[in-house]
Amino acid sequence: MKFIYIASDHAGVALKKELSVLLKKKKYRVKDLGPFTADSVDYPDFAKIAAKAVKGQPGSKGILICGTGIGMSMAANKLKGVRAALCYSLETARLSREHNDANVLCLGARLTEMKLAKKIVNTWLATEFADGERHVRRVKKIG
Repeated sequence: MKFIYIASDHAGVALKKELSVLLKKKKYRVKDLGPFTADSVDYPDFAKIAAKAVKGQPGSKGILICGTGIGMSMAANKLKGVRAALCYSLETARLSREHNDANVLCLGARLTEMKLAKKIVNTWLATEFADGERHVRRVKKIG
């Protein structure tokens, strides 16, 4: 069973809940790292918790959600070994996995409709790393 850590800030709580249901239906083991209410919180705190969890469990993935997805991706990418990608289309989701071996997906709850967010998650999870020489070389340079 594949493991997914999911977290958000206050703007992403509703989308996080919906995506958790989707992931569980797809037989993923989901660990919701919070928050659990729409009370204001600081996104870097939750990005850090989730990024550390993904880094600490090889093979796991993460999904981070804030208002735009930008803050979460910036904060998560501070941790070496985390490759967080802000995705806003099926193509960016596919390419983030195929070319960059992204292990964390970031979404903007205020900018991505629920239906599209679910399609992005499905595409991201279904796409494998291309593993070609040029892609491996480039990902190694990221750290």
